Amino acid sequence: MFGYVRLEVRRTLRDKGFLVFGIGMPVLMYLLFTRLGTGAGGASMEWKVSAMVGMAAYGGLGAAIGTGTGVAEDKSLGWLRQLRVTPLGPVRVVVGRGLTGSVTVLPAVGAVLLAGALVNGVRLPLWQWAALLALLWAGTAPFTLLGLGNGYRLSSQATGLVNTGCLMLLAIVGGLWFPADAFPGPLRSLSVWTPANRFADLGRSVTAGTAPSLTTVAVMLAWLALFGGYAVHAYRRSTRVI
Repeated sequence: MFGYVRLEVRRTLRDKGFLVFGIGMPVLMYLLFTRLGTGAGGASMEWKVSAMVGMAAYGGLGAAIGTGTGVAEDKSLGWLRQLRVTPLGPVRVVVGRGLTGSVTVLPAVGAVLLAGALVNGVRLPLWQWAALLALLWAGTAPFTLLGLGNGYRLSSQATGLVNTGCLMLLAIVGGLWFPADAFPGPLRSLSVWTPANRFADLGRSVTAGTAPSLTTVAVMLAWLALFGGYAVHAYRRSTRVI
């Protein structure tokens, strides 16, 4: 399985589209949000830190979900048919591809954090930087499984559209672009139960110097189980139709 993971990681990191849109776009959006239209005094440090966490989460979310697009392309090329004759069972295939997604989200998350430190002058203790990177990395697991489920279940064309729709919806409703506190009452109540909102809360708790709440951890684990079951089910269905 780890040989399979190494192969997929190399393929992803060689993709120029991933490097430009998966890594460059979140950094560009972060800098636009914090450095344009902020007046002579510039954006406050509080906003720079909050936006950094939100855009790092957005970058990780996009890279994680985007893993499914490559799966759908592999399916159309017959790669899943080749996997069927290997000793890898459905769960191991999904876990292996999930680990690939987990590795490839690190550049997307790390690039935004680096921009916060080098360009916007964000200063945090070393342990907070390490904890922030680790929690945002681990928190992408449910979104990787969602993207994989879509990739195994849908055609390559449909997967790209559905994954983009999922990314935008989760990011907006989850408050990654704009604070959820500014939402109307019903939407604000819904937002706190979405995986993207709790994903960003992992990072915001670290920058506030506290541990993530038990509610946040429980919500993330629930979404992990739900999307994991969806990914395994979708893979099993895909092997019956190819």
